[in-house]
Amino acid sequence: MNFSHLANKLRYKITKFSGIVSKGLDKTARRFIQEAVYGIIASESVMLTEMGRQLETSVSLKKVEERFSRQLLKPGIWDCLQSRILSLASERVKERTLLILDLSDLKKKYAEKMEYLATVRDGSEDGELVEGYWTNQVIASDLDSNEITPLYYSLYSQKSPDFESENTEIIKAFNQVSKALHNKGIWVIDRGGDRDSLYQWLLPKKNNFIIRLVGSRDLVYQDKLYRSLWLAHACRLYYGKSIIKVIDGKEVQFNIRFGCMSVKLPEIKNPLYMVVVKGFSDQPMMLLTSLPIGGSVEKDLWFVISAYLRRWSIEETIRFIKQTYDLENIRVLKYVRLQNMMALLLAVFYFVAIILDQGQKLAVMAGHVLKCAKRVFGIPDFKYYALGDGLSNIFSRYPGRLIQCHEVDRCQLSFGFG
Repeated sequence: MNFSHLANKLRYKITKFSGIVSKGLDKTARRFIQEAVYGIIASESVMLTEMGRQLETSVSLKKVEERFSRQLLKPGIWDCLQSRILSLASERVKERTLLILDLSDLKKKYAEKMEYLATVRDGSEDGELVEGYWTNQVIASDLDSNEITPLYYSLYSQKSPDFESENTEIIKAFNQVSKALHNKGIWVIDRGGDRDSLYQWLLPKKNNFIIRLVGSRDLVYQDKLYRSLWLAHACRLYYGKSIIKVIDGKEVQFNIRFGCMSVKLPEIKNPLYMVVVKGFSDQPMMLLTSLPIGGSVEKDLWFVISAYLRRWSIEETIRFIKQTYDLENIRVLKYVRLQNMMALLLAVFYFVAIILDQGQKLAVMAGHVLKCAKRVFGIPDFKYYALGDGLSNIFSRYPGRLIQCHEVDRCQLSFGFG
């Protein structure tokens, strides 16, 4: 394998992809998107200095960093990249594709000057309250594939003047994603999605969903009102399976039992099902779904359970972005720059996950075998760590200038390594 040739091919592909997702922005912004996407991939960092260091240019690093900082402040970057990536992704999403939504934290424990710092609950340190921001991420995934498709990535703060509520942020994602996908897909959300306002948005628009319930949720069963946890304990569990889950690098077997009940939400006429699963912990797992359960009950129930279990994969996605690109070390101070950086990270992950074809992914990993092997076998079924490391390593060993490419379209993204 000629890795110098591979590096040039990859730079060319980044240029083409960046041209597509930045279409509609001004010339200087489009150049910045191209250089920023490459800089993040090559440096595995969102620090402007490290991103700029990857460019082969006679301009001083300080001036490059200043230009990046100016461009990152431009309005419209997040909207443009977000809408373009959703447009690209729409053809990959089918009726039964899972749309996994997750709210996460971006902690900035020791930051003081960053704009609109808020209090967040650190998901990685026993729920400690720290300074930081919230992020909202949507990933598409099919149960018959290990591939994932990044769809949406936003950052928000309760201290921002334009912040209304967490519900508003979630519904904003619903609106943008559902519109771009023509209402295809099934929304999958954890207990944070068990909110009346979300059901009131999803059900009238006939958006299918699987949402984990909190135990205090009121449900209507046979025309009477019950707490969901009470119903779950009363539910008959006719079916069982043994499944393996990797926890802290070790395989753990769970023997689970499951069943369902036909229910409704108070004041809402739509028929729904509560799927009940016992065996993961002392308390049953309760999933509310709009999906029909009928002809093959066990098969339908298992689809719902498997879909929710797939949601756990998004946690690995969040870790990948935070760790590989050193997200929590971000230094930009302005809120708009932070939001625009989320769009750049979405573009980077879309490039790594989707734009690189299978042959290119294998070629990238082949150039970084030892580190890749450690990553791939250390974290089962999550090759994106290896790809992130491999791309950075190739660009570091074989530096070169980015190729300017002004007029591109979607069909130009496919080419081989001949």
